[in-house]
Amino acid sequence: MKQHLPHQAYILNHRTLNIRTMSERQIDYDSLKTGGFMRQRQKDLFAFRLRIVGGRVEADQLRALADAAEEYGDGHIHLTTRQGIEVPFVHLDNVQSIRNDLEKVNLHKGTCGSRIRGLMACQGDTVCPRGLVDSQDIAQKLDEKYFAMGVPHKFKISVTGCPASCAKPQENDFGIIGGVDPKWLEDLCTGCSLCQEICRKDAIVVEDGVVTFEREKCDFCGDCISSCPTDAWVIDKTGFTLLIGGKVGRFPQLGVNFAELVSETEMFEILDKTIQFFNENAHKSERVGDTVNRLGMETFKKAVL
Repeated sequence: MKQHLPHQAYILNHRTLNIRTMSERQIDYDSLKTGGFMRQRQKDLFAFRLRIVGGRVEADQLRALADAAEEYGDGHIHLTTRQGIEVPFVHLDNVQSIRNDLEKVNLHKGTCGSRIRGLMACQGDTVCPRGLVDSQDIAQKLDEKYFAMGVPHKFKISVTGCPASCAKPQENDFGIIGGVDPKWLEDLCTGCSLCQEICRKDAIVVEDGVVTFEREKCDFCGDCISSCPTDAWVIDKTGFTLLIGGKVGRFPQLGVNFAELVSETEMFEILDKTIQFFNENAHKSERVGDTVNRLGMETFKKAVL
């Protein structure tokens, strides 16, 4: 592992090689930030943020990351709170080199600033027994369409495969939760009450063998379906519940549920309109949740639904 040098040593080394120091150059910090290079407190050093979708990284990419961290950084990487990866202590002179090396294994630059950020996602139904939708596939599609799109302020999106919400959609500007709408088939029901016992939202009541389903209480988790021994509960519809306005930081707030069990096509249409609403109505340095709070949820829903 390469030992990290203090910035004075870097300057000495660069003078020896007749390379200009930062004070002698015109540096476009905005362009560097847009390309995923964030300034560190140390002179001439940057943390390189990568474009990671849904926390998925291939084995060959991990090996290349280790090599890049030793070659261009101080030998470590940083795993961010949003499933991202950053390589710290990259010198200004190595910005293009580390980018070129990592692009060879399909690891590309991330983004910062007032843009749509990297996509968060759980593993979804391809791995998780509780997963109801393919979160990774949805995240890939969202990333291809929206990644690094300019908006009035940072805009974060998270996709989670079920209401357990492991990918924290409530903490993102636009949260997406996979779900299923259950349907009860009376002819197959034996009145065993297992569905009532397993429902965490108290949406099912069984009395004298008669089932009452209070749909307004349901969070579309599908536990009644997966637990029923006679298949009396079935999937009537699969879709996405949408949340708007979540964020952490100095003034945190949870995202608000504003649409339930929309289709994939509808979800993309609503997100398009949400971004348009944000672009047209946001004040300077205002997150989309603050815009919705200021104008009102009904105004927002009228614009996007």
